[in-house]
Amino acid sequence: MPQTILYDRTGAEIGNVELSESLFGAPINAAVLHQVVLAQLAGRHLGTHDTKTRGEVRGGGRKPYRQKGTGRARQGHRTAPHFRGGGVVFGPHPRSYVQRLPRKMKQLALRGALTSKLGDAALRVIDAFGLEAIKTKDFAGILTAVGAAGRVLVVAPGSDERLHLSSRNLPTVTVIRADSLNVVDLLNADVVVIEQPALARMQEVYG
Repeated sequence: MPQTILYDRTGAEIGNVELSESLFGAPINAAVLHQVVLAQLAGRHLGTHDTKTRGEVRGGGRKPYRQKGTGRARQGHRTAPHFRGGGVVFGPHPRSYVQRLPRKMKQLALRGALTSKLGDAALRVIDAFGLEAIKTKDFAGILTAVGAAGRVLVVAPGSDERLHLSSRNLPTVTVIRADSLNVVDLLNADVVVIEQPALARMQEVYG
């Protein structure tokens, strides 16, 4: 069974913690990870872009000029695409970019991402943050003490107002609940810091 060091808020090693074999000892499938990342990023695309067709732009109605006798090509409407201010041909319209993937594929990708972080020594488990007040300096000091630098993903067992408010002024730190893990945030993080009670919640949801 995989193990890692357990830290306290001062950065001292206070023992080892056993990790779930299903979450931190899973196979790493790069192709599945790639597909799930693409699907997740596509789902963030709002798809609200829109262009007007020749039937939606303002104007039109009468012919610009008579059909014959002018020496010019015949024209029916000023809203035609080749006129300035006319409609757009084959332009984008609102649509969904959601890519639906099997649940087992997403689970495999998430477990592979967690396993890769453990294998890269980019995983820290802390017994508790123990924040007594909303103070960014204290929270940043804890992260520094456990060796979390760069882009840090903090996994909390549940909603924690003190933790959230203490971290929001740190641009490279993201706090997420244990039941809301996703592959993109895990792979983007240089270090993943997990509060020990969150491990049980992760096993319950993803194990």
